[in-house]
Amino acid sequence: MPSQWSDIRESYEQDGFVIVRQFLAGAELESLQIELERYIQDVAPLRPPGDAFYAEPGKPETLKQLHRMELDSFFEAYQKSPRWTQLAEQLLGEPVFSHGAEWFNKPPGGSSATPPHQDNYYFCLTPPKVLTMWLALDEIDEENGCLRYLPGSHRPGVRLHTATQTSGFSQGISDYSAEEIQQEVLACACPGDLLVHHGNTIHRADINRSSTRHRRSFAMVFQAVSCQRDEAAFDRYASQQKRQQHQLGLV
Repeated sequence: MPSQWSDIRESYEQDGFVIVRQFLAGAELESLQIELERYIQDVAPLRPPGDAFYAEPGKPETLKQLHRMELDSFFEAYQKSPRWTQLAEQLLGEPVFSHGAEWFNKPPGGSSATPPHQDNYYFCLTPPKVLTMWLALDEIDEENGCLRYLPGSHRPGVRLHTATQTSGFSQGISDYSAEEIQQEVLACACPGDLLVHHGNTIHRADINRSSTRHRRSFAMVFQAVSCQRDEAAFDRYASQQKRQQHQLGLV
């Protein structure tokens, strides 16, 4: 990995995202998958609705998102794994810490699309030295809803977001244009491939059109120690989120 860091950093800085092939493999990947399955089976059913989202409430097989997994002792420790933190520090240029571990799934059979958004709209961090590391757990392609990135979109800053009806993604960019869609890069991935994107990089995903294949991933967010949260912006976002959760019956 160290020999590749300069190329990885160059792609990340230019495009706002980079794909690291086979970031995890073999026993490392298998060990993580075992812990994820433990969490899904034993912990997720006990989490509040805001931390576990289902495409169809009451049907465990439709689980689509898990948040705040770092409250579990394994994932609390896993956030400090050198393999992950060293790459984050190389890309952000200073010491980092993780502020979240998440799991995502698009179940087969037409799950909802993920609206175009920027993660830092939710985080409200300045300077925006924050990134998301998104690890593929399945074969991921256009059919089952791969991520789609808008190259260079991390540079202009955070765009206006408005409310969506998508569970787990309460805000999205409403004026995303057809021209921007044409410029997107599809990030197809194999199990163990890592997608890393800047907090301001616009990304989205279509529905899972496969009738049999899931689209699962594990993600962690890392921020530089110099980041500070814009409390006024975060309070506005939190208020919007709370209103939407009430409207959707999640709280």
